[in-house]
Amino acid sequence: MLVKMNEMKDQKGFTLIELMIVIAIIGILAAIAIPQFGAYRARGYMAATRSDVKNCYTAAMAHFADDPLAAGITLAECQAAGYTPTTGVTITVTTGTVTAFSLSAAHAQLGGTYVMTALGAITDTLAPS
Repeated sequence: MLVKMNEMKDQKGFTLIELMIVIAIIGILAAIAIPQFGAYRARGYMAATRSDVKNCYTAAMAHFADDPLAAGITLAECQAAGYTPTTGVTITVTTGTVTAFSLSAAHAQLGGTYVMTALGAITDTLAPS
């Protein structure tokens, strides 16, 4: 009997209470982190949408610099001038002259749009959906 108690005394490990406390702490951290993760993703989608519009705007200006007499601009011409779309972002080009076109973008995971005119005026109604 004494030999058996000495063997048990040398065993190492965690008690049930210690394991339950660790699981509770992990649960609390997960409850805090999961909603924040959704907000981070939405901010990333918004940044991608805004960036795409600005990149498309730069490509449109490059197109008009190369061809000052161009009657308008299309998304295909923006892509030919160097714009590469991001997955999930849809850009609509309202064709017009160098001073009268506009770019409108929406993201599949967001509500609202991000609009930029030829003169650089911005209307931003992006919001998490």
